[in-house]
Formats: sequence, C-alpha cells, structure tokens
Amino acid sequence: MKVVSSLKSAKLRNADCKVVKRKGRLFVICKSNPRFKATQGVKKKRH
Repeated sequence: MKVVSSLKSAKLRNADCKVVKRKGRLFVICKSNPRFKATQGVKKKRH
C-alpha cells in the first residue's frame, strides 16, 4: 500500500478503484488489482 499526497491520481489508475473513509483516513481500495491500494491522512496519536 502506498501513502500518497493526492488520492485523485490514485483513484484514476483503474475503473474499479473506490475511495473509502475509515477512522479518519482515506483509502483507495481496488479488488481487481490490489497493487493500487493507497492511503491518505495519518491519524495522530494521543498520549
């Protein structure tokens, strides 16, 4: 999985790619080609 600055470019790689928001992060998931997985927005740790 790649960490990218722009998920728009990651989504345009394949027609099956979907943008999903989970726990404050944005993910690009692609079931047909798992190489295209990507994430954006790392959640900060609280102490």
